[in-house]
Amino acid sequence: MSTRASISRIWAVWLKELIQMRRDRLTFGMMLGIPIIQLILFGYAINSDPKHLPTAIIIEEQTPIVRSILQGLENSGYYDIVLQTFDPEEGNRLLVSGKVAFVITIPTGFTERLVRGERPQIFIEADASDPSASSNAIGRARLIIASSLKRELAGSLDYLAPVPEPYDLVIHAEYNPEGITHYNIVPGLLGVILTMTLVMITSIAMTRESERGTMENLLAMPARPLEVMIGKITPYIMVGAVQTTVILIAARLLFDVPFVGSLGLFLLGVAVFVVANLALGFTFSTIARSQMQAMQLTFFFFLPSMLLSGFMFPFRGMPEWAQNIGSVLPLTHFLRLVRGVMLKGASFPDVQTPILAMGVFAIVATSIAMLRYRKTLD
Repeated sequence: MSTRASISRIWAVWLKELIQMRRDRLTFGMMLGIPIIQLILFGYAINSDPKHLPTAIIIEEQTPIVRSILQGLENSGYYDIVLQTFDPEEGNRLLVSGKVAFVITIPTGFTERLVRGERPQIFIEADASDPSASSNAIGRARLIIASSLKRELAGSLDYLAPVPEPYDLVIHAEYNPEGITHYNIVPGLLGVILTMTLVMITSIAMTRESERGTMENLLAMPARPLEVMIGKITPYIMVGAVQTTVILIAARLLFDVPFVGSLGLFLLGVAVFVVANLALGFTFSTIARSQMQAMQLTFFFFLPSMLLSGFMFPFRGMPEWAQNIGSVLPLTHFLRLVRGVMLKGASFPDVQTPILAMGVFAIVATSIAMLRYRKTLD
């Protein structure tokens, strides 16, 4: 028997692998799709300097000086004034719910006191639960306002132009005034870990039934698809509960992350999020033919979830099309809920939108899984 390498035999093995790769379309698609997704997301969607941050304004006077300040804030590109109100409580509710990133208050009599040289205050409340999202806008606020008033502080008002500014800019970084990254990262890690583990273990558990030949036993049972699904995912709900408990204890003892909201509301959000991920894992199991494909599908879903949810990069720093994709992902809404409850003390009305969004995702994923499982039964 010859021990020399044969070009024809190498060619035969190469051709066999090529045919096998072509038949495994899912794996081949992942090989091409994942690099393309990474290129698009890192090239176009990721931005560490977010702009056009929604801002609420509390003002009770409309003077040329006030209008110049507001126009300068908007022209800077960092502040998008989406609401003008006279109620400070409404501004606080918007800040807690995450609907605005800043609340800027210009008090009554600001212009009159400015002209008299009394240095009136401009009050900026910033949502600092994600320091990377608000830090640049906060850092440039003083320069933006000073530049916007240059034209107004001329002529008869030129005595107000010298430094220091004729007003006092007061900035309050709410919910994380010291900008501690642990307060933002650790609650987010709970969602990331639950997403990665629950989707993967559920999809692999069902796919393993097919690989081991025990799927026929499930198909022969009188159990309905929904009953099979509930029976398969219920044990992993307990896994999610254990993971949540461990992370919460570590967050408190190791990182001193505050928990100022309702524990019951927090657990409700976690429960909905866990069910959504388990339902998605069950759906993946009806698509994958092997455990390897189940892992590939999980990674294909996990990559945009981690990048487009606001965990690694500011959500509002992404272009609109990327935000639209991120809004479909349950992790995006879970991060808003968990940070809102833990750091801001949000109530149910403040977080009902994220809970509803995750619930809709769970229902859609469950429906798709049931339809595909029925096809398997047929």
